[in-house]
Amino acid sequence: MKIGLEIHVELNSKSKIFCSCATQGSNVPNTRTCEICLGMPGSKPSFNREVLHKALKVALALGCKINKESFFSRKNYFYPDMTKNFQITQYELPLAENGKFEGINIRRIHMEEDPGALIHFGSITLIDYNRSGMPLIEIVTEPDFKTPKEARTFLNKLITLLEYLNVYVREEETTLKADANISLEGGERVEIKNVTGLREIERCLEYEAKRQEIELATFKETRGWDAEKGVTYSLRKKESENDYGYLTECDLPMLELSDTLLNEIKKEIPELPNQKIKNFIDKYKLNKDDAEVIASDLKLAELFEQISHKIDAKIAANYLRRDLLGQLEYNKLQVKDLKIGEHGVKDIGVMLNLYQKNKINNNILKTLTIRLIKEGKIGEIKEQVSDDSQLKKWCKEAIENNKSVVEDYKKGNENSLNFLVGYVMKLSNKSANPQKVREILKEMI
Repeated sequence: MKIGLEIHVELNSKSKIFCSCATQGSNVPNTRTCEICLGMPGSKPSFNREVLHKALKVALALGCKINKESFFSRKNYFYPDMTKNFQITQYELPLAENGKFEGINIRRIHMEEDPGALIHFGSITLIDYNRSGMPLIEIVTEPDFKTPKEARTFLNKLITLLEYLNVYVREEETTLKADANISLEGGERVEIKNVTGLREIERCLEYEAKRQEIELATFKETRGWDAEKGVTYSLRKKESENDYGYLTECDLPMLELSDTLLNEIKKEIPELPNQKIKNFIDKYKLNKDDAEVIASDLKLAELFEQISHKIDAKIAANYLRRDLLGQLEYNKLQVKDLKIGEHGVKDIGVMLNLYQKNKINNNILKTLTIRLIKEGKIGEIKEQVSDDSQLKKWCKEAIENNKSVVEDYKKGNENSLNFLVGYVMKLSNKSANPQKVREILKEMI
């Protein structure tokens, strides 16, 4: 099995690629448009240099060879969402070529505009041109993937890289699409067009692999993906690039890149995920698993680095993985939903110091973490009760109110002691030191 991807990434520039229309703002259909992105006769594109800078950051981070000269072309085809009846893209001479990421070879990276969006209401189709002209880069891989899972893993790591570069915003993966190409040994290549999201890309490849195992592809074909039914369907025989009748875009000049510009872009590239993982292992002495999980999200990695100035790094890593991520998952939230400021970071350091000194227990830690997620800070921290006189009062009450349980413990049932500890924790509103409670109960029984 061979799998290759053509990955379409929407860059987070302030304006569209060939006009000054905003990329963010009103979601009312056809309100973020102008004569250029609507393709009106006589309108001429003007290239957005911010898009170039972001595209170059990606190309350099993926180890690509940058073409010092490149240009745009018109890809000619008719479709209702394409107002000009051609798409401005790069074909003959792309921005960058011959890169490598996570062991997968990158054939090319080029810039292009997004078409509009078709919106279907039963038998009626409407068009929203707010998306028309949105800035895209297309990252084309070689057919180096051996399984659908490999492709999904690669995409997940690529998204993390893009977030580190601050060129892409992960919004439930809706701004990342891919054309997935797959072939089995002895068969022709089949392309599945415009699949949105990591999960759906993996699903469509799994389905198509099984379909081709039953019926080997004998001709090149373009297929679509029905996510609801979980099946691919035929669209047309695969066209060749010559069918698009590419023409040089005469309204845009040749892109000529200087060494000075490329050096400036290189300086803007931050510490990337693999470098951060190595740093976490070498500097903070984390194990590889902890380092990879924390580095997989830029916001989480930055939070870890801030906390590690206030508490032992391994304690910080364990808290983030076990407690914070656990509570986020339980509440169906993501790291990006956290609103933790400087005060919140300080609170985490204080909390973990108290936990390390056994002055707060797991129950208190959980309560404070929930407060941190909801409010972005912790505020006042009440330490657990470790005073012997108070603990003995609660333990005495537990013994007197659960005599049958006490008898079971005396007969060797260790679970009975756990019940009594739990009873004391309930009496104390989960503020008692459970270790001391256990010791006192043993003494009193």
